[in-house]
Amino acid sequence: MASVFDVAQYILEKNGEMTAMKLQKLVYYSQAWNIAWTDNALFPERIEAWADGPVCPELFQLHKHSFKLAKLSKGSASRLSGQDKKTIDKVIAFYGDKSPQWLSDLTHMEAPWRDARGALPARMRSQREITPKSMGEYYASL
Repeated sequence: MASVFDVAQYILEKNGEMTAMKLQKLVYYSQAWNIAWTDNALFPERIEAWADGPVCPELFQLHKHSFKLAKLSKGSASRLSGQDKKTIDKVIAFYGDKSPQWLSDLTHMEAPWRDARGALPARMRSQREITPKSMGEYYASL
């Protein structure tokens, strides 16, 4: 199985430089739609319901001092299968031209993030997981 770093590296190679926030949201949607379409996760790392939307903490640790990213120091797109790339390509085609804030706002309207956050105040930090099950159920229903 690929890692979140492999997926993020592929997104950067395909879509070019972007903010860390946008990369996090594209990684999230790649994971969510892959689960919905194939019943399998793209990567094993967890995604958490942070205040600004879904975030993979391991990916965050790699880029936490960078606002914009063009390449990561970790990960290789060559570890992705053809099916993995097909899913990510569809995600990029649909979400890739959207702004980071638009993507964040969209995640805030969707059940996986909202349910994981529960009744937490809007700006409160959280390490609550957005589970693969919640992603699969929600996105498969759309």
